[in-house]
Formats: sequence, C-alpha cells, structure tokens
Amino acid sequence: MQDYSLHPIEMVASFSRNFTLIRASVKREVFGRYRGSFLGILWSFFNPLFTLGVYTFVFSEVLKARWSVGSSSKVEFALVLFAGLMSFNLFAECINRAPTLITNNPNYVKKVVFPLEILPCVVLGSALFHFCVSLCVWLLAYVVFYGVPHATVLYFPLVLLPFSIFILGASWILASLGVFLRDVSQFIGIVITALMFLSPIFYPASALPEGYRPLLYLNPLTPVIELSRDVLYWGKQPDFKLLGIYLLAASLVAWLGFVWFQKTRKGFADVL
Repeated sequence: MQDYSLHPIEMVASFSRNFTLIRASVKREVFGRYRGSFLGILWSFFNPLFTLGVYTFVFSEVLKARWSVGSSSKVEFALVLFAGLMSFNLFAECINRAPTLITNNPNYVKKVVFPLEILPCVVLGSALFHFCVSLCVWLLAYVVFYGVPHATVLYFPLVLLPFSIFILGASWILASLGVFLRDVSQFIGIVITALMFLSPIFYPASALPEGYRPLLYLNPLTPVIELSRDVLYWGKQPDFKLLGIYLLAASLVAWLGFVWFQKTRKGFADVL
C-alpha cells in the first residue's frame, strides 16, 4: 500500500505539482455551475449585486439601521455588513461541501490514480472566484456612494491568505471525517448556521458585553471579519501582530488537517 508524505512541505509541493490540474478543475467547477442557464457566468455577478441591493434597502430604508452611533449614512450598515458576509460566505461554501468531497467522487478513489488532496483546493479556488466577484461588486458600490476606496484595500490579500490556509486545513479534516462518519455533513450545516450568528457579521464586536468578547474572538471567523472591515471600509491598517498569530495558527491547522487526510486516505476505498 502506498505511503503518503506527511511533511509540511508536501502541502506546497502537491499544490505546485498539480497546479495545472487544479486550475482546470476550478475552471470546470465555476463554468459547470452555470451551464445551461441563460445568463451563464453573469449570474456570479448578479447574485452578489442583488444581495447587496437587498441589504442596502432593508437595513437603510426599512430598519433605519446604523453601524456606528451618530452615523447618518444610509448605506454604511449594508456595506459594512456585506464586507463581513463575503468572508463568511467563502468559509461556508468550502466547509459545507468538505464532508462530501470524497463520497461524491468515488471513482477518484477506486478507479483513477488521482491526487485526492487537491479536492479541497479546487473547491477553495471556485469559492475564491465567487468571492472576488462579490468583492468587485462591493468596491463598485463603494465607488458609487463614497468615491475612491481607501489605499488600505491593498492590504486585503494579507487578510485573505491566512484565512484561505485555515479553510484548507479544516476542509482536509472534514473531507476525511465525511467518509467514515456520514452524519458530519448534517452536523456541519448546523455549525455553519450557528457561526453566522455567533460571528460579528450583523453587529460589531463592540456591541457585546466585555465579558463575552474574548469568547467571540475564539471564533476563527471573527479576526478575519474585523480585519476585512478595517482595510476595506474603515481605511485602517490591519493589526499585523494579529495577522501573524492567525497565520501561524492557520498553518498549524492546515498541516494537522493535511496529516490527518494523508493518514486516513488509505481507508477510503474500503469504506466506499
């Protein structure tokens, strides 16, 4: 039986070795989602545009919501909320699909010599494409309502990098667990719903009593959502110390997830 490398370098080596396959799979994943529809790939643009429009109307006109005390802006709440929601949607799309990545592709396990470890990379790549489209919609809305975005937008890739690494690690773990425990996919749906309301998406972290704020920051989505808003909307430099800690923690999660996946993949064929 083949032995699979558990070395951290193998994570990067596998990505580099299979980059052409990953790119082709991501392209097929993205275009396959809209195959047969009248507007095709344009739906990836209209969906976030419609969502942002609904949020702007509901929160600014119907609920008269404001993100900060004393703010008179009608669209601030919608833009700040959508900045956080983009990060959550990226996480939710990957994590929701992770438990069924292997079970939905049994031929890759049994009949084809296929680098199974790249499947979470393909899903992440597809999710990042839709994330970038949503980001373009957000930036377009910001330009329409406020003008030129802050220069701190250029820091955003630094926020996205450790978050993507963390998502990969979690996806490897869940993809493996989903083979042996089919209830994982049902459980993850509940967790994702809970995280949506336990993350500072619809409210600022400062709205919580001080005694609960440390618990909020145990949520891996909280730093990313807060840092995203800082660089995109508020025009603040990211907290580089927090980013560094997050990168180290995300890298550890990714390596542990990769090790778990490599150790358990030998049993996939027996279960499927």
